[in-house]
Amino acid sequence: MASKKQGRSFPSITRCDTSETASYESIAADLDGTLLISRSSFPYFMLVAIEAGSLLRGLVLLLSLPLVIVSYLFVSEAVGIQILIFISFAGLKVRDIELASRAVLPRFYAADVREESFEVFDKCKRKVVVTANPTLMVEPFVKDFLGGDKVLGTEIEVNPKTKKATGFVKKPGVLVGKLKRAAIEKEFGNEVPDLGIGDRSSDHDFMALCKEGYMVPPSKSARPVPSDRLKNRLIFHDGRLVQRPDPLNAIITYLWLPFAFVLCIMRVYINLPLPERIVPYTYAMLGIKLKIRGNRPPPPSPGTPGNLYVCNHRTALDPIIIAIALGRKVSCVSYSVSRLSRFLSPIPTIALSRDREADAARLTALLQKGDLVVCPEGTTCREPFLLRFSALFAEMSDRIVPVAMDCKQSMFYGTTVRGVKFWDPYFFFMNPRPTYEATFLDRLPDDMSCKAGKSAIEVANYVQKVLGDVLGFERTGLTRKDKYLLLGGNDGKVESMYNGKK
Repeated sequence: MASKKQGRSFPSITRCDTSETASYESIAADLDGTLLISRSSFPYFMLVAIEAGSLLRGLVLLLSLPLVIVSYLFVSEAVGIQILIFISFAGLKVRDIELASRAVLPRFYAADVREESFEVFDKCKRKVVVTANPTLMVEPFVKDFLGGDKVLGTEIEVNPKTKKATGFVKKPGVLVGKLKRAAIEKEFGNEVPDLGIGDRSSDHDFMALCKEGYMVPPSKSARPVPSDRLKNRLIFHDGRLVQRPDPLNAIITYLWLPFAFVLCIMRVYINLPLPERIVPYTYAMLGIKLKIRGNRPPPPSPGTPGNLYVCNHRTALDPIIIAIALGRKVSCVSYSVSRLSRFLSPIPTIALSRDREADAARLTALLQKGDLVVCPEGTTCREPFLLRFSALFAEMSDRIVPVAMDCKQSMFYGTTVRGVKFWDPYFFFMNPRPTYEATFLDRLPDDMSCKAGKSAIEVANYVQKVLGDVLGFERTGLTRKDKYLLLGGNDGKVESMYNGKK
């Protein structure tokens, strides 16, 4: 046996046999500091506080960090975690916590998975994670990305009438020390796990039950697992924060917020009334980096239809950036845009109805008046993937110009699923130095059009391939509906999104 149980002394995880001949049926593993590189769960509670709650709740949690640290070190680990749970969860709808745990946390957890621990965990057939964190918070990631079978975690107390978290936990309490051992005994019964891995002395109780136990020591050189090694690819995620809100990043973010608000108002409303050909210069003066590549087509001649600019969708600003790059007004269409957003848009924005014949007639009429921008993905995607292209645009014109769009945000994302979409451009402009890139490609050849006998689906797939090759993005068959079902629990239609928030 690889551990000396009586003396509570366990060897390092590096001594665990991960060869192909090793045969481990089951494993019980801690999360923070064990399967994850970071030993602190504070950033993840911070994400729940902000994304399921508000920036104000996040600020309260940040200001309470000294109390949490003192309680954790000098009172007990359980008290420190209980304070984190109370501030982060109290008064929040359980559904909002669930959605944040499924839509926001996995991206940050996935970047923090420790390689040597995951190698051991992944080789076992039955995988159980035992953690002091709330089960509700970690279960989606553990099951979907680590391949875990069961999460034994702290259970939060919920008001049965309001379906809101009270901020307290169910008995037996925060799962630390002997409570972890009791949870393992209850889960495995007379059988014991083949392996137990943890990172701190409070994990020794449950590790001593296992046939072999290994410690995961803190290490600045610990490497994260490559994302393609996880059980699922991370294509969709939500939330406003780009960087993980560890204490230093959280402090910087809150200190930047007042300046960011003033700056974004200036960036939006100074440029709003200006002609498009002037905006690149004001963007540069206001710290917005604009990169335009490729040959920009001239405006259509009188009496001829406009060009149909087909772009991948990164943020709601895509059509506006194309107009700025062209130096003239263009129209754009969208499935879900509010009247206020249409009113404030510097370019004509027309809402589509999801009625194919009506939308086709509307697109044809717009092209007769001038240039038109469409985003056939139907929704934004933050990661380097392209969603399935709707084929409707291919039937409308043979003057199709693909435009590859990309953007860089260092602090806030300018897109959201669960939040208020009106604020998307403002959050983008709250970044210190946001960057937007637009690459104009050659117009599609005449033989690659519906008039030349190609089907609309063939044309759409060809445009998707061309854009994917230029951007280096992977093409997928996923749709707007797939994204919203995963991140928001609805199908992405305005009425569904409204009803889901009731």
